[in-house]
Amino acid sequence: MEISALPTLEAHLLTALSSPPNEVRRLFHGRGRCWQGLEQITVDWLQGQVLVSLFKEPSTEFLAELTTLLNNLTKTAEWQNSGATSLLLQHRDREGSPMEVILGETSEYQDVVESGLVYKLDLGRKQNNGLFLDMRLGRDWVREQAAGKRVLNLFAYTCGFSVAAIAGGAEHVVNLDMAKAALSRGRDNHHLNKHDLKKVSFLGHELFKSWGKVRKYGPYDLIIIDPPSFQKGSFALTKDYQKILRRLPELLTENGTVLACVNDPSITSAFLIEGMAAEAPELVFEKRLDNPPEFKDIEPEGGLKALVFQRN
Repeated sequence: MEISALPTLEAHLLTALSSPPNEVRRLFHGRGRCWQGLEQITVDWLQGQVLVSLFKEPSTEFLAELTTLLNNLTKTAEWQNSGATSLLLQHRDREGSPMEVILGETSEYQDVVESGLVYKLDLGRKQNNGLFLDMRLGRDWVREQAAGKRVLNLFAYTCGFSVAAIAGGAEHVVNLDMAKAALSRGRDNHHLNKHDLKKVSFLGHELFKSWGKVRKYGPYDLIIIDPPSFQKGSFALTKDYQKILRRLPELLTENGTVLACVNDPSITSAFLIEGMAAEAPELVFEKRLDNPPEFKDIEPEGGLKALVFQRN
């Protein structure tokens, strides 16, 4: 991270705050490597709370200059007219990903709106807050596709896809994730949107030990696979993704659809396309979903890859 690049960040934030979004959005995406010297910084608008995240520990000098910039930002007309209520700085590279409050007060939880749906975020307790903003268009796509369908949401996390699917008229959604606390937050998210929980199942199990349970609820019209790159003791993307792909034919309906995702900069779309061709050849690659425009990346294959496959 370079001190000389900080004026670029300041200018970007002033522009963004001069016309703040109505919903949760990324304001600055340094991780896309489009701004040299700012590659380890992101800034998110969380319904009035502004969250600055550092993905790598900066030098003492850089951190001091950044803190000065942020404090000065809160004194500008753009900030004061934006409706922003607090400014937070999260150190994701430190143990426990601690968060400091630069301005205002923060609560442990924050409700945010995306595409008209409400999600509850955790602030200051975990590295990730509960909603990956780069998947916004993926959730929108699921909502558009979901009417009358049975949906399987693998690696469900806090059930963002499930909320979108039920909002889109899904008949039933099965969420599977080994993190029961994340599924509990998913239940909260459905409650916030006044959804009928009779249409939603939550399976707190490790996938590779639970195929029988997953099959019991099927077959599925739509399967969503959005795994972490690595989950200690349970999932390694390059080794285990194929095990999921080869199971898809027995889980899908005759005309079923799969949304397969990967968000590792070193893994390209070809990994999924070639993997599907090898493990489940009856599923044909249809298209890659766009990423939100605010997640601009210098390398098209560097960001989120969300690929649609259709059974023929």
